[in-house]
Amino acid sequence: MHHTLVRIDQETAFYKLVSEGSLNDYYVISSEGTRRMMASPEVIGYDCCKAVREPMTAALKALEPNLRKATILTILRGGLNYPLEECCHDCGIRIDNINFLSCERVIRNHVIEGLEIKYDKLHPEKDATLMIGDILASGDTIRKCLHHTIDEFDRAGGSLRKIIFFTIGGTKAFPLMEGLTAEIRQKWPAFEGFECIFFEGAFTVYEDKGVTGVNVPMIDFGWKGGCISPEFREYILDYKHAPALLEKCIIYDGGARRYEIGDHFEEVIGYWKDLLAAAPSADMDEFLAEKAGYPLGTTYPEWLAINGYPAEWNLEPLYRKEQRYLAELRGQSLAAICEARLTQLLNLIKQ
Repeated sequence: MHHTLVRIDQETAFYKLVSEGSLNDYYVISSEGTRRMMASPEVIGYDCCKAVREPMTAALKALEPNLRKATILTILRGGLNYPLEECCHDCGIRIDNINFLSCERVIRNHVIEGLEIKYDKLHPEKDATLMIGDILASGDTIRKCLHHTIDEFDRAGGSLRKIIFFTIGGTKAFPLMEGLTAEIRQKWPAFEGFECIFFEGAFTVYEDKGVTGVNVPMIDFGWKGGCISPEFREYILDYKHAPALLEKCIIYDGGARRYEIGDHFEEVIGYWKDLLAAAPSADMDEFLAEKAGYPLGTTYPEWLAINGYPAEWNLEPLYRKEQRYLAELRGQSLAAICEARLTQLLNLIKQ
């Protein structure tokens, strides 16, 4: 499903992802807080919640100005990072019920064999507007949780009017939500569909281990084939603390980042150590092309088309800035970049 970004608010970086024949509405919102969080795994604890609150509130006010009542579904544990209740309070939306689900991996002999709903506390109601905030990579957890919720609502005589979904997420959301909308309308024909709001862009999920062999399939996010806000691209280019394009921190959104900070930093440092070990055999040009989302040498018109940017947008300065950034990285040693980044992180932990 190919999408084009269309700006829907001239005052803020708020876009609609337009695609012919879509059953749902998909959006991208960019903000200072989420740009910083998603470019830097050093943002931890309550700052993660604070980073998403302003853009979530802005999106609700823009998309649902007349909404006065909703219900929240919190999917433990990553969903706890999304302050839906606080945002609804900011918008004057009354929350009567907060639903909870815990969906965990079933692991046997160190092999993930599936997912299981371990705990639920649901309050089915009629004609509910359901709000969810969670990361979406492969989409398996969301699919499992929503099927469970839909079945429980149906069994108890409830129904859904709309689902509003906030996510640091990937393009797997599109087929997942399109399919779910068709399914839900078989039960409740009046179901209006999803409003899915991506922070900074609809990323893609790695289908394999990537050109360096260190990425985790169906978990790690990338830019190639996604639709990323121009503001996030520019922020990455300007971020001087670390080579953020080479980081995988847009996936660092789970509970560990806010509640298990030691585990979070172990994961971050582990990534850079693995990348350092892979550096001697890595092809830097292929690696940079993978991270940028297009082959080196791509022309400006090709770059616009690949990234879903309308031709009438004046983004040539951003394109040229990105080419200079890639050329600068190309002239550096990947091993030296990894060593410098590891030094930064280890010094941070000692503070």
